[in-house]
Formats: sequence, C-alpha cells, structure tokens
Amino acid sequence: MFQTGSRFSELFRSRSAKRNSEMDFVRVESIFRAIDIALTAAEAELAGLTERLDDVLARAAVTGGNEHDEYLTREAIDTQHQKLFDQEIKNCERRIDELSRNIVHFKFMKTALLSRFPEVGNETQ
Repeated sequence: MFQTGSRFSELFRSRSAKRNSEMDFVRVESIFRAIDIALTAAEAELAGLTERLDDVLARAAVTGGNEHDEYLTREAIDTQHQKLFDQEIKNCERRIDELSRNIVHFKFMKTALLSRFPEVGNETQ
C-alpha cells in the first residue's frame, strides 16, 4: 500500500519503544510526586494542628477551673474565653478528622499507583 520512500512514510515516524517507556515513566512519576507532596503537606498540617489543639486544651483547662460548680462564679471574661476555646477546639478537631481521612486516601492512592507502576517507587524513593 505505502511504498518505502513515499510521502507518507517520510511524514510519519513513531518513537522508539525506549522513548515511549521513558515518557510513560515521566508521566507516572509526576503523579507519584504530586501525591507525595500532598501527603507530606497534610501530615505536616496535622502535626501542627495537633500541637495547637494540645495548647488550646491546656489553656481551656486553666480558664475552666477545677471545681464542679465553678461555672456559677466564673467571671464573664472567663466564660467568653471558654466559649472561644470550645469553638476553636471543635474547629480544630473537625480539621484534624478531615486531614486524617485525606492522609488515608493519599496513602491509598500512593499504594494503588505503586501496585500498578512499581518501577516508579524504586526510582523516586
């Protein structure tokens, strides 16, 4: 159908199998790195939030007092601080839950990617 030296054979050339393999590796590696970057960032945020939550809980304990009826004689400013701490604690715990779920998902994606493309994990780690 097409003769050697025909116009079509001069215009069309495919890459070598080695070049195709290299391009595929680059594409998969970019996905692997993106997952790794997202995972590292989420873990760092989780560590920071956990530390801040521990600090807020300690401060809330101080303003809360240790008597069972302390809320009856608590200063208004201490009550306001307690409400702010409660809200901050709820927000922080919600975010920690979100990050924890995301981290599990990122690890799953990384594992799934490595199960399909094991050569990427060997080259990038």
